[in-house]
Amino acid sequence: MPAAAEVDGVEESLVPGEPAKAMICAYPEDNARPGSERLAGSRTLTGEARTMARDLGYLPVTTEDRGGPCTLMDGPVTNYLIRFAYPNGEALWVGSAEEVNACVTTTNGTVGSNSYVGRSITAAYQTGTWKPVRPDDPCRGSAGRRGQNERMVPGEPVSVLVCRNDPYGKRSPRLEHGRQVAEALAVALNSLDTWPSEHGCQRIEGVDDSEFQLLFSYPDGPPADVRVSTGCDPGIDNGLLQAAFNDPVRDQVVRLAPPAQ
Repeated sequence: MPAAAEVDGVEESLVPGEPAKAMICAYPEDNARPGSERLAGSRTLTGEARTMARDLGYLPVTTEDRGGPCTLMDGPVTNYLIRFAYPNGEALWVGSAEEVNACVTTTNGTVGSNSYVGRSITAAYQTGTWKPVRPDDPCRGSAGRRGQNERMVPGEPVSVLVCRNDPYGKRSPRLEHGRQVAEALAVALNSLDTWPSEHGCQRIEGVDDSEFQLLFSYPDGPPADVRVSTGCDPGIDNGLLQAAFNDPVRDQVVRLAPPAQ
């Protein structure tokens, strides 16, 4: 993990400002043998550094404990240290990894994020070009958005994609709604009392349990990701905050969701 940097803005963003270069250092190993990694090589990005910094800067961050549930498969891991160099001579280090369980904290030494970007960093290290790796199905994952440590849905979304999770792993049914619906749903979710996520909930007996993913889109940057389980308490979680349902919010989510298939 890198030491805390003195670059302005590191308390709010993984990579603040506009760095001129990004040097990616790779340390491959197996997650069953941590601590024995050796430098395998490095790659410097120049023209892509600002874009990489912008995208990493959009990830939701917190100074709190970022632990959460992880699968426990043994397998390859590549740890990364990324040095962002600024035109004024300052530098910022960011630590991350590509790991078989996709369970990684990305940190600048002051704040960190559980949003997984390991595959994107590996692609940049291999090609010298930064281009975030997106899932084929948007309902299958999202890295979240900066500000979700403070509000369930930050900012002013312009649309919302409501996905019904398929228990058999098939393509998730989804419905997309425009700005008016997205804003109203965001207001409803943000009206709930929230607390730091514990990444779990208790099933409610006798209540139909349907799971949804809400992806709020914006004119720029990644969507805000909120996961909903109608038969669980607390049933609303954005990865950093949790909230319990009230009946109007539950009814609103179910009404906007695609029908079960």
